[in-house]
Amino acid sequence: MIGRRLSRGGRPGLIGTAARTAVIAGTATSVSSRVAARHQQATAPANPAPPAPEPQAAPGAGPGDQPLSQLERLVELRQSGMLTDDEFTAAKQRLLAR
Repeated sequence: MIGRRLSRGGRPGLIGTAARTAVIAGTATSVSSRVAARHQQATAPANPAPPAPEPQAAPGAGPGDQPLSQLERLVELRQSGMLTDDEFTAAKQRLLAR
């Protein structure tokens, strides 16, 4: 009895079952990722929208009014949904860096 292995009756052990489950889960994740990527490519617009132009100062505005009016224009564009928060932040940083 000492040194004799217990027979599992053809069933996999705990380690075998865990390994098999990991392989199945990994395969499912890989396939799911590829399907999502193909779906995203199929639904992506053929011609993405051009980037929003930088706002221009109103004609006749003095040099001191230009950054303020541009910042106000950026806020309006963000509130209307034309600019995302990231685009707004980047444009604001460029404007304030001048």
